[in-house]
Amino acid sequence: MTPTSYDNDLASTGIEGLDDVLQGGLSRGHLFLLEGEPGAGKTTIAIQYLLEGSRCGERCLYISLSETADELRRTIASHGWTLPDDFTIHELLPPEGALAQDQQQSLLYSADLELGETTRQIFETVNRVQPARLVLDSLSEIRLLAQSSLRYRRQILAIKHYFSKLKATVLFLDDLTAEAGDKTVHSIAHGVIRLEEIAPGYGPGRRRLRVSKYRAHRYRGGYHDFAIERGGVRVYPRLVALEHRTRYERERLSTGNRAFDALLGGGVEKGSSTLILGPAGTGKSLIALGFALAAIERGEKVAIFVFDEEIDLLLDRTRNLGMNLEKFADDGLLFIEQVDAAQVTPGEFAHRARSLVDTNGITAVIIDSINGYRAAMPEESSLILHVHELLQYLNRRGASTFMTVAQHGIVGTMEAPVDITYLADTVILLRYFEASGAVRRAVSVVKKRGGDHESTIREFRIGAGGVSLGEPLSEFTGVLMGTPTFIGSSLPPTKGS
Repeated sequence: MTPTSYDNDLASTGIEGLDDVLQGGLSRGHLFLLEGEPGAGKTTIAIQYLLEGSRCGERCLYISLSETADELRRTIASHGWTLPDDFTIHELLPPEGALAQDQQQSLLYSADLELGETTRQIFETVNRVQPARLVLDSLSEIRLLAQSSLRYRRQILAIKHYFSKLKATVLFLDDLTAEAGDKTVHSIAHGVIRLEEIAPGYGPGRRRLRVSKYRAHRYRGGYHDFAIERGGVRVYPRLVALEHRTRYERERLSTGNRAFDALLGGGVEKGSSTLILGPAGTGKSLIALGFALAAIERGEKVAIFVFDEEIDLLLDRTRNLGMNLEKFADDGLLFIEQVDAAQVTPGEFAHRARSLVDTNGITAVIIDSINGYRAAMPEESSLILHVHELLQYLNRRGASTFMTVAQHGIVGTMEAPVDITYLADTVILLRYFEASGAVRRAVSVVKKRGGDHESTIREFRIGAGGVSLGEPLSEFTGVLMGTPTFIGSSLPPTKGS
C-alpha cells in the first residue's frame, strides 16, 4: 500500500495501521490517553511510539510507576528492538524509608507525602531529560495515591499543564482499575485510544482498538483489529471501500467453458462478485477454480484464500483433474494462502486480501469458503458488513471475486449459515438430485445483475479437465429440491458421477 503524507505537526506512532486510524498520528504538544486492561498491549504500543520518536531524532522518556526498568528492557528485547541512547527509562521509586516495617501502609507512609513526592520526581525527571515524547505508565498508581476523585483530577491537571509548557507529546497509560464511569482523564486528554481483548469460545484472544476522542482532528471511527507479534503491534484499519476507486473497463469475461458461458449469458463481468452455493461435495471449489484458470489463461493474476481445506490436499485433488496449480504458482500467476479462521481476525484477513491485490496486481480473488470466514466472526451481522466492504473494495479495484458457501444438508430444503446472496452480483446454485438410482449434480444461475442468463437447470459432471455441463434437464421437475419427478419419455443414461 502507498503510504499517505501527513502533517508534520503530527507525531507518528511508529505503527502504520494506527497512524492510518489516527490519520497521521498524535498532535504534537498534547496529552493522549491509551487505556486498556492489563495485557491489552499498552506498553508495547507506548514503546513503539517512543522508538519512532527516537528514530526521528527526538528525545524520549518512559516514566514507569508500575513496571521495573529491567522488565521494560526485557519487553524491548523480546521484540528484537535495540534501546537507543536518546531513549530514557526512569523507574519511579518510592521515597526512602517508605517500605519500613514499622509503617502500617501497604506502600508508603503517608498518602499526602506519597503523592507530592511522586509528582516531584516526575517533574524533576522531565525537567532533566527535556523529552519531546513522554510516556507515563500508569495512572492507576497516581489514582491510588490521590485517594479521591477531586485530588486525582487536580493532580492530573497539574501534570498536564507542566508538560504543556515543555511542548512535549505525552501518552498516559491507564489499566482501567478505576470505578466504572470514571472519565476524569477523558475530559482532560486531547485524545483517547481504548484497547480491548475479546476471549472467544475457542482460539486465542482477539484484540481491537477504538479512538473514542480526538479534538480538532479527523480519525477513523469504529473498531479496528490489531495483533501483538514479535516485532510489535500490527493494526488492521477497518476497510472503507468508498475511499478507493480505480477506473477500468467493465468487460464480460469468459469462464473458459462454452457451456458455462452460455448458462451465464456470456460470462461474468469484470469487477463483479459471484457466489457459488451448494451442499458439501457438489463441486463449488472446482467451479471457482475454473474461473481462476480462465483468468490465468488470459494473462491475469489470481489469489485464492483457502479456509476449509489444506493446500496440499487441494493441490493433489486438482492435479488428478488435470489442473496444475503449482506451475501457475511458481510462475507468479497464482497466489494461494491458507487462512486459519481460529487465528485470523476479519480485519486482518481483509488487510491481507487488500495487500495482496494491491501489491501483485491481482484481478481475480477466490474466497473458499464464506463458512470459514464466518468462523472468524463472533456476530453474523458483522460478517455481512465485512464482506460488503471487501467486495466493494475489490469491485472498485477491478478485481472479480468468487465466493463459495456450503449449505446445510445434502438434499431437500437447504439453509446457508449466512445469507449474502443479495451482496453478490451473480449467484450460482448447485444441487444433488437422484435419477435412475444414481446421485447426480445440477447447476443453475438464479441471479445475475450484469445482464441476461439462462433460466435452465443443467446436469454437470466432474472429471479430467474439470467440470462439464450437459443439456438442460427439461424432462425433470423438482430438481432444485433434491426430489425430482421425471416427466419425460425416457431417462438419460448414468455416466460417471
